[in-house]
Amino acid sequence: MSPLSRRAVVGAAATALLTGCGGPRAARPAASPGARRSASRESAAPRPSGAAPVRLLVPAIGVDTPVLRLGLAADGTVEVPPVTAHDRAGWYRYSPPPGQVGPSVILGHVTVGPYGDGVFRHLARLRRDDGITARLEDGRTAAFAVREVRTVAKADFPADEVYGDVDRPELRLITCGGPRTGDGYPANVIVFAALRAAGP
Repeated sequence: MSPLSRRAVVGAAATALLTGCGGPRAARPAASPGARRSASRESAAPRPSGAAPVRLLVPAIGVDTPVLRLGLAADGTVEVPPVTAHDRAGWYRYSPPPGQVGPSVILGHVTVGPYGDGVFRHLARLRRDDGITARLEDGRTAAFAVREVRTVAKADFPADEVYGDVDRPELRLITCGGPRTGDGYPANVIVFAALRAAGP
């Protein structure tokens, strides 16, 4: 798959994933027919090489969470972290693992229905140079520094900036944002981070 096609697929997938962020419907996000077709093509693509993340630490906002692997549901929509009392973040496994070249994408809920706050409830409080560490399944770590935190309307999701090709390891943390309404949240909070160090 070409870089452009992969970027379009991942962008559509993660945008769909966050459509119902935080509410009971988050487990079955709506996706357009085009997004479903793209997701179906992605399911046949090879997964990126490298060790998957198993834990994410963001000390500035008190996050210390296991990391699930997210893929595609049977109906072609994107999987999301389950809405449970023990909320966890999820890595979209068709993005590069943290520490590999490209934008690694980790998503989480801001709220989890009847269980209250989600693991990324304070994501918007992060500031430039705050640290983020991903622990990988091979025992190594990848440490990142926040470059930017942005809240954008879902209708204006900056897919090219979030998922576009980059020549170094980067990380994106994504959740919902803005004032909650009966339909969920109108915006996304996006954290852009760059690799600071990798090692054992």
